[in-house]
Amino acid sequence: MVFSVSVIIPVYNAEKFIEKSIASALFFDEVSEVVVVDDGSNDDSGLIIRNFQNNDDRVKLYHHKGNLNKGRSASRNLGMLKAKAPYIAFLDADDFYLENRFVRDKILLQNEDLDGTYNAVGFEFYRNTLGEEQHHFKTATLSKDVVPEELFENIVSSKIGYLHLNGLTIKRSILDDLGLFNEELVVAEDSDFIFKIALKKRLGAASIYDVVAKRGIHTTNIFNDGDIYDEYNLKLYESLINWSLSNSISKKNKDLLWSTLWLVKFRKKESLLSYIAYWGKLMMRWPSFALSSLSIKYFPIIRLRKHLFPRFFN
Repeated sequence: MVFSVSVIIPVYNAEKFIEKSIASALFFDEVSEVVVVDDGSNDDSGLIIRNFQNNDDRVKLYHHKGNLNKGRSASRNLGMLKAKAPYIAFLDADDFYLENRFVRDKILLQNEDLDGTYNAVGFEFYRNTLGEEQHHFKTATLSKDVVPEELFENIVSSKIGYLHLNGLTIKRSILDDLGLFNEELVVAEDSDFIFKIALKKRLGAASIYDVVAKRGIHTTNIFNDGDIYDEYNLKLYESLINWSLSNSISKKNKDLLWSTLWLVKFRKKESLLSYIAYWGKLMMRWPSFALSSLSIKYFPIIRLRKHLFPRFFN
């Protein structure tokens, strides 16, 4: 398969950053098209994109019907549906690639057993750092290479690090089996997509020690809103469990999904009755799990037994 890449860039009011983002993607001969989806911007983003179009026919610009703002997932989905190259890579409008972005991908993806690759992604500050941010914003990567079969268990718990969408290169053909981004997730949709690939496909480590892209840190990043992540992280794992029911996911990985779901839920520090009510709601939603051993293992009293009855576990 010829190594030709469609780079998908969703854009919403990114006039300060989009020029650098698009230019970084156009740098590569391997990039046959930069698919830009303007998600209803009302600043000068569209003008900047059209200027690129006038100078490079690889830049393709799309809008949602009615020029609506539909969010990052819907915008990436539209971009992927329009993409024509055999490989897809992602880039946010406030981020950019470095010159080594596809060096290792091109080599590794000659291996027909791999469905995609992942790379290290760094950070670029467009504002002053606050508090411990320099320590907090570490490189998005893994501390060691792992075989594809063990990737999910290592990233779902962040045991050896985590992956960022900007460092991912995938075969377009896997979307026929995998599906697109979950448009019901306002945030954490990128984690949902990466986890699904790790659960069902084979991703190989390309450049995990050398950064190949940078993520922009500025005053309007959505991750500054901790409340929305608190809400949607739980929905993320509920969605993944629901998806696992119609996909051939191993019992081991289903177990990991349930375990992580409860870790996120327990962080809310609610009452035992609320946990039991939540468990009951999940069992009603997924009757097949109610009849499995996992329903017993993740019953709240079982999960919290050491906390509820410490004298018996000392």
